[in-house]
Amino acid sequence: MRLFLICILLLISFTGFGQTQYSIKNKSAIKAYEGAQSLLELNEFDAAQKVLSDALKSENAFLEAYHLLGDIFRIKQDYLKAKENYRKAFSINPDFAPERYFYLADVELKSGDYQEAIVHFNLFKTKATPKPDRLSLADKYLNDCNFALNAIKNPVSFHPLNISPQINTEHHEYMASLSTDGETLIFTRQINNNEDFYKSVKKNNEWQPAEYLSANINTPNYNEGAQCISPDGRFLFFTGCNRPDGMGRCDIYVSEKEGDNWSKPINLGSPINTGGWESQPSLSADGRTLYFVSDRPGGLGSYDIWMSTLDENARWQKPVNLGSTINTPFDEQSPFIHPDNETLYFSSNGWPGMGNKDLFISRRDSLGNWSLPENLGYPINTYGEESGLSINSEGTKAFFSSNNYKGNGGFDIYSFDLPQKIKPKAVNYVKGKVFDAISKKPLNALVEIVELSTANSLYGAYADRIDGTFLAVLPNNRKFGLNVFEDGYLFYTENFSTERYPDGQPISLDIPLNKIAVGNKVILKNIFFDTNKYDIKDDSKAELAVLIDFLNDNKGIIIEIQGHTDNIGDDKANLLLSENRAKSVQRYLIEAGIDAKRLKSRGFGENSPIDINDTIKGRANNRRTEFLIIGI
Repeated sequence: MRLFLICILLLISFTGFGQTQYSIKNKSAIKAYEGAQSLLELNEFDAAQKVLSDALKSENAFLEAYHLLGDIFRIKQDYLKAKENYRKAFSINPDFAPERYFYLADVELKSGDYQEAIVHFNLFKTKATPKPDRLSLADKYLNDCNFALNAIKNPVSFHPLNISPQINTEHHEYMASLSTDGETLIFTRQINNNEDFYKSVKKNNEWQPAEYLSANINTPNYNEGAQCISPDGRFLFFTGCNRPDGMGRCDIYVSEKEGDNWSKPINLGSPINTGGWESQPSLSADGRTLYFVSDRPGGLGSYDIWMSTLDENARWQKPVNLGSTINTPFDEQSPFIHPDNETLYFSSNGWPGMGNKDLFISRRDSLGNWSLPENLGYPINTYGEESGLSINSEGTKAFFSSNNYKGNGGFDIYSFDLPQKIKPKAVNYVKGKVFDAISKKPLNALVEIVELSTANSLYGAYADRIDGTFLAVLPNNRKFGLNVFEDGYLFYTENFSTERYPDGQPISLDIPLNKIAVGNKVILKNIFFDTNKYDIKDDSKAELAVLIDFLNDNKGIIIEIQGHTDNIGDDKANLLLSENRAKSVQRYLIEAGIDAKRLKSRGFGENSPIDINDTIKGRANNRRTEFLIIGI
């Protein structure tokens, strides 16, 4: 549709030169030229091209025909042939229609002929009488030429590798989305002009043969593409166009992973989708912000990048334009927000670049402001169109599609090592499995992760209903508390720190849940005290809030709060310390409104260890607060 509109607009530029006389007298050539114009009005570009070529065989000085043929090749994006015909026309008469130097310079820019483009843009400015908007565009393109020449003199490291013959075929493969753990790749494959999703999984560090993703998502009559995987791998957001349940030309849909299959997709509806064009979703690491491209009213250019956030009721809010720091009066597309939630990659033909759409990076500061975009540099960017970049969670490798290299056929998916200057922050992630402690049956439990120092929630989702697994992306060098909830079960708590794990190394957790029953207990791993003290530290509040909610939800439960120490120090002092710590928790709960009759406290000192006391880790495990159900 967009190409059709471009063609209609450009027809205006070559349906005539406002003259009654031609540069030649050859009537048959003139008749052929006018016939070509009629064909163009019917969008018969190939036929018009042939007629003009025949006309030029009989009259090789027909400069209007060269200009018109150049316009056709320009629309067809055959910039080399467009350039050849424009140059032939100006070689015959350099002063004929000087406003058309703009078109020659444009195709020179888009084919990487920057020095000549500068010459002809300047001729356009000096010989023609351009309108202000066209003059401004010429200045913009001159800036692009100068940027490109400088970028070529200062190349960045770039060594693309074809990702795998198990993925790339003689067909087109593009728009690669990598799961956070790097073990699943979902991409678009085009066969006979039909776009569908395929996936490949990595085993023993090798990509396996790609498989058709799901008949629930792929359709025989519509195209599916421009997708992203949620960081936990549970949801696929994608673009579907002209579907029966669509609101506009293209809409954003979501499908949930169900074991080895995917659910029927759901249109995200309003306010994400409109009667216009919404596409190219990218989801933040916490799953709460969706970035996408839209041509809706209120933007700065034809296509802008927008964002929407989830409210407390899990509803998408009215999208917000990312503003003039990111968007321009031109086109911005293909957003990719890295799991660090701070680094945005996107394509644009509005910011200074190499001539077409280039790839850019912008970083968000602590106040939520985006930095001015930075071009990724040459030869990552070229005079062609670059888009569709995605980055692994470690921030070391980028994935993109291209037909500029000797691949398997058409567009193939490639990877390359990111230069240090344009790397995002590396992130860690935790992978876990929730199951019944006795039967080992997977549980569809609610998993929450909070940052202990702030009590801010960083993750909240249900474990997979089929296998009980979950995955959460986490920033580096922080301390976290994990809480797991399931109806009829005691909650589970854990704490861990990404300070102890190398970048990108997963944290693996097995989480057994015990049913609510007399005699069962929970170790409160996120309640903290200073050494030899019993004042509850502030970073314990998130855990205590969980315990308070549990007691309020289960009014009949009576618990005993138990304090324990390691074996360092005097036995009697340790016993007293453990008793005081248990009482501190008891008082906190009473002050929070829990009936004192439901709370007992007891200290055990060093007498009930659950680990050895010969190591730092063992002693840390033995220093603990827990509660035991003593009555229901």
